[in-house]
Amino acid sequence: MPNLSRYILKRLIQAVIILVGISAITFFLARVAPSDPAALWVGIHARAEQIEKARIELGLDKPLYVQYYIYMRDLIGGDWGTSYRTRRPVIDDILNYLPASMELAITGQIIAITIGIPLGVIAASRKDTKTDHASRVLAIAALSIPVFWIGILLQIFFSRTLGILPIEGRLDLSVAMTHPIQEITGFYLIDSLLTGNWIAFTDALKHIILPAIALASYSTGLSLRMTRSTMIEVLREKYLTTARAFGLPENQVRFKYALKNAIVPTLMVLGISFSWSLTGAFLVEVIFNWPGLGTYVWRAILAVDYPVIVGIAIVAALIILLTNLILDLAQAWVDPRVRL
Repeated sequence: MPNLSRYILKRLIQAVIILVGISAITFFLARVAPSDPAALWVGIHARAEQIEKARIELGLDKPLYVQYYIYMRDLIGGDWGTSYRTRRPVIDDILNYLPASMELAITGQIIAITIGIPLGVIAASRKDTKTDHASRVLAIAALSIPVFWIGILLQIFFSRTLGILPIEGRLDLSVAMTHPIQEITGFYLIDSLLTGNWIAFTDALKHIILPAIALASYSTGLSLRMTRSTMIEVLREKYLTTARAFGLPENQVRFKYALKNAIVPTLMVLGISFSWSLTGAFLVEVIFNWPGLGTYVWRAILAVDYPVIVGIAIVAALIILLTNLILDLAQAWVDPRVRL
């Protein structure tokens, strides 16, 4: 246990150092970009004296290291700055957009686990057969094709051609007006279920299917490949031969005994891909006009909204560091060799 405590402390110190480094790099890169935040703050038709007054008000007249010190001081105190575009506190905007991104990422991860892991087990059980070859082609395609291209193809087929699924947003405007969702968690599917709003639940489910499938494509291919590789090794173990000798059904041998020992590496990789889905797949949100962090940061980039850009970078770093820390601690708890 002392080894585990030291390991946790070491990982926390590393996480703080990385977070400070990321914040510094993002802050200084944003400040040296060829644009004037003061002019963006007061508007394009502002006079020179108004721009100069805004520069003093925003603290842009101070040296960069002083600006960074003030920013980090305010950041630790809960003040992440104010968006130039929305004129709202950045932390409020992030908390407003984060549930939509989390709902999409979690739904995509559920799809990836539901499809990828069973297919990986089947492919490993039928190694070097047509089923195995087909699964490998599927996995390579899912890993190779960009998610935004998959999203566009899904939109064309299911929305434009078949007309059975909506193309953008989280909810139809008419449904939002006639059957508004009472927000509890910020997850439309959960909130509509908790309040018994079945019309809104059905509409929200239709809206999330296509972006979730597009977002899940990479994780599905990844989980399929990882599960297949680890299952091939585990299926050679002698205890599984013994289980078959006792007459246990083959599916029970594969999914209960073999998969239990082969799933850990796959879950580790899926944990990392989840953090990527939550913070890095903003192209999917832009394509489907999904009101999450991706759409928010895309609009901020177009508007050169520095406080938002730096804030999103810190949030992304926090999510990735927290996910990696949880995965490392879980692995250290299971395998004592990791924490030595």
